[in-house]
Amino acid sequence: MPPTLASLVHHSALKLTVRAGEDRLDVPVRWAHVSELADPVPYMEGGELLLITALKLDAEDPETMARYVKRLVGAGVVGLGFAVGVNYPDIPDALVGAAAAEGLPLIEVPRRTPFLAISKAVSAAIAADQYRAVTAGFAAQRELTKQALGDGAQGLLGALAGQVDGWAALYDASGAVVATAPEWAARRAARLTADVERLRERPAPASLVVAGADDRVELHTLGTGRRPRAALAVGTASTLGTAERYAVHSAIALLTLTTERSRALQAAEARIGAAVLRMLLAGEPDHARAVAGDLYGGLLDAPFRLVVAEAAGTQDAAGDAAGAAECGWCAGLVDAVEAAAARFGEALLVVPYGERLVLLVADGGAAQAAAVEYAATVDAERAEGREPTEEPGPLMGLSAPAGPIAAAPAYKQAEQALSVARRRGRCLVEHEELAAGSVLPLLADDAVRAFADGLLRALREHDATGRGDLVASLRAWLSRHGQWDAAAADLGVHRHTLRYRMRRVEEILGRSLDDPDVRMELWLSLKATASTGE
Repeated sequence: MPPTLASLVHHSALKLTVRAGEDRLDVPVRWAHVSELADPVPYMEGGELLLITALKLDAEDPETMARYVKRLVGAGVVGLGFAVGVNYPDIPDALVGAAAAEGLPLIEVPRRTPFLAISKAVSAAIAADQYRAVTAGFAAQRELTKQALGDGAQGLLGALAGQVDGWAALYDASGAVVATAPEWAARRAARLTADVERLRERPAPASLVVAGADDRVELHTLGTGRRPRAALAVGTASTLGTAERYAVHSAIALLTLTTERSRALQAAEARIGAAVLRMLLAGEPDHARAVAGDLYGGLLDAPFRLVVAEAAGTQDAAGDAAGAAECGWCAGLVDAVEAAAARFGEALLVVPYGERLVLLVADGGAAQAAAVEYAATVDAERAEGREPTEEPGPLMGLSAPAGPIAAAPAYKQAEQALSVARRRGRCLVEHEELAAGSVLPLLADDAVRAFADGLLRALREHDATGRGDLVASLRAWLSRHGQWDAAAADLGVHRHTLRYRMRRVEEILGRSLDDPDVRMELWLSLKATASTGE
């Protein structure tokens, strides 16, 4: 505890006597300051014990003393020490009355006690308090380190909560609560998710104070990079003291060590992951499993899915750009899937692959769900006219479930889904959607429409002269699979008229309608241009 007026009064060597403000002696003293100025307030910071002899004061004038004491109280002075036997044999009644009226502690300093002795006592007490705080901080650091080594993050949080006499919580990169101590703090921590997300938008390292109804919560980012890897919340009933502050800083350092891996280790894991992926795609599953070892081996023992991602606006990227996993367009995706995988103990493979990013995720696992959820959020932002958080944002293709022996076909499936995502302007398309859906949406492509317009242009130009309705007749005939009577009935014409029109179609196009490829191209062209109203 810092020195207080009470501790100074009880200091046996100082021989101080309280003359007013006896009920306010428990106030901490930040410093002891001597000033004989008539108005020392401009030189006060608050928390001082002011020592005077009233050399330049009319200490016997009630009005003067009332103004003087009121100014001191307003400046945050916590006590006034008056040396008797120097300029006044005793403390004047005017000053005693003014101090009592304002509730300012008034201390009588005997002549034999120099002001320097009081200053030294305050300084020594402050130094002792700081030493105790530092010692307690080192002890807390040792305890936190012991718990972190023994019980991981959960043990560290428990020790930290005890050190600050409050609660603590750990959040992952997505803002989800990972662990709390004590257990009752889980609900309180969950209510701070929005504040954690707001904190993550600030340049790291960042901190934030949230005032609650029953506590004061400090939020701190964890990690050494530009984007925080996690966040720590510490809730207490009041502002942290020096010892508690040491404990929090130690916890931040230790949690950073547990959530951040060394650059060398990250690079080594990235190289292993890239080697595993290349072996899988090269059709060498046994070699891939041997290289994967315990690090990624579990991921290859069950069905997995491949996600191929690229930045929106790029085309089939085959470049050799390094560091795709650190670029802006995929940082949010990587954070989301890594946080989900870590939360549920799943293995996850994230590999920069040229200008693309390839993810190997457990089929039906948390990482796959996180990727789908992330894509839904991006699509919602785009639908509302807002730009995604990462620029220019990702596009993804998700393969069907596969095993190590079928990794190459799965990669091809993901590429095909990615191509459709690019054309449709969607963040993510699953390959299973393509197999279960229709080929017709794939015709919504500029190149397909250009081909269709070119193929049907001569027929449309003929119809524009008013000499027949060849396009509508062709559509009716193809839709009825070449059945003359049914198609003629649909058009309301005689079947001979329809036969004549189909011969004109063949003459104008220079193609035979007996050729199934020609019929297929004409039908798809009609479907591709139907949405344009032509």
